[in-house]
Amino acid sequence: MKPQALLHPRPEGLYCPVGDFHIDPVRPVARALITHGHSDHARPGHGAVLATRETLDVMAIRLGPDFAGAAQAAAYGATVDLGGNRVTFHPAGHVLGSAQVAVEANGLRIVAAGDYKRAADPTCAPFEPVPADVFITEATFGLPVFRHPPPGDEIGKLLASLAQFPERTHVVGAYALGKAQRVIALLRAAGYDAPIHLHGALRRLCDYYVGRGVDLGPLEDATLARGARERFAGAVVLAPPSAFAATWIRRFAEPMAAFASGWMQVRARARQRGVELPLILSDHCDWDGLTGTIAELAPAEVWVTHGREEALVRWCALRGLPARPLHLVGYEDEAE
Repeated sequence: MKPQALLHPRPEGLYCPVGDFHIDPVRPVARALITHGHSDHARPGHGAVLATRETLDVMAIRLGPDFAGAAQAAAYGATVDLGGNRVTFHPAGHVLGSAQVAVEANGLRIVAAGDYKRAADPTCAPFEPVPADVFITEATFGLPVFRHPPPGDEIGKLLASLAQFPERTHVVGAYALGKAQRVIALLRAAGYDAPIHLHGALRRLCDYYVGRGVDLGPLEDATLARGARERFAGAVVLAPPSAFAATWIRRFAEPMAAFASGWMQVRARARQRGVELPLILSDHCDWDGLTGTIAELAPAEVWVTHGREEALVRWCALRGLPARPLHLVGYEDEAE
């Protein structure tokens, strides 16, 4: 069986003709398998959705309870038969509930990794290497220039700034799903035990993480009563990136604008956002993580779905490993 007969790209996304399903489709389809809850992968309007319990819950929180006609939860490692295909979900290490989707038929296995990372993260299950004939990888940071520093070092920069500028409110921009919770967990692991204040847009997902057993310590709402701005001097406030373009951030005491993202390695992006304290924290693999994962899995073939595709395809070719870009569109860096 040729791999393209099992999975191939269509305008809606990766499609399995035998099982008649799509993986992370960008348009409404009859049957969708969703790798995780970020908005560029999890969209409303599908007839039926198969995903992990956490991803289904996140979709309901973000999109409303009627995000699909029907929903079915898939446990990690459990086999689901779809039109004669054996489908299993495996941890991707990206955010809570994120999964790689393995599709197997006639002795051929293709693993679509979705978005993934190899760095340790206490807020989600770690990436599980799954042997595959074809490994489908993202390439968000698929250039050799992207080598992310240890997360503990980046959180150390935030703690050092808090100590140096105790009169200032440190407002940390972080995406609502995954990044905000990881920043909190890293602060707790570094010994920061003071309350962390949340913009209202982050509260529901943080509460959901806590409900799933992720310890985030004391959290408080970042609400400002009249004349209370000095109460936030020396405090950490987490907010979505959109808050930096609003007057909201100026309510706090001499706000220090920080931002947690793998893209903070690109200085121009930090300047464009007016970020004083860039924190290079990514929920995707860097170049070494991508190439190391491919080398570890040693698949017969590699497909690259989105991001900096050509560099990773070239890296594979130089090692005699067949690889090709899929040129899928509609997947952005929402999680970064």
